[in-house]
Amino acid sequence: MGLTGKKVGILIESDYYEKEIFYYEHRFAEEGIDLHWLTRLWGQPSLTFYGHEYKVPFYCHESFEGMSDEELRSYSAIIVPSAFVSDRLRYTEDLSRLAPATEFVRRAFAEPSILKGIICHGLWLVSTVPELVRGRPLVCHPNLYGDARNMGAIYTDQDVVVDRDLVTGRTGGHCHLFARKIIEMLAAC
Repeated sequence: MGLTGKKVGILIESDYYEKEIFYYEHRFAEEGIDLHWLTRLWGQPSLTFYGHEYKVPFYCHESFEGMSDEELRSYSAIIVPSAFVSDRLRYTEDLSRLAPATEFVRRAFAEPSILKGIICHGLWLVSTVPELVRGRPLVCHPNLYGDARNMGAIYTDQDVVVDRDLVTGRTGGHCHLFARKIIEMLAAC
């Protein structure tokens, strides 16, 4: 397919699902995609995160905080992965404000040209902004079925669900199907 020039951002934090993250690292590179791992760096030049199952270290040096609208629009896709990444990223010091990662994803949703991918427990990250998924078909981990319904989403019992600029996947174990759909959609743009 050759997607050289396409830029994809994937959010990362500790307790990531190693098999999923390493799959993306290799699969997107096969297509020539410019892959960026984005997190909240807390003022540090880089952070090391550890996987959920095998505690594999993952180094990240890019932040979504302070990203301009112009830079955000340079991304072809923003992906929220499975496991506890989204739970860790939805932390905010000020409960009257959205978590920085949630605000970042909200901004991405405001850009129809950016493909949004959310897989498994990634749906947690948008729980405080249910309007982003209200009335939209999606799939998530079965444990989040009630959350999806409470957010007003239309839970769809499929491994991968596409609704315009939103691609959702059931579990981290479905990352190959999820990534394939994202790659297909990026190739069609």
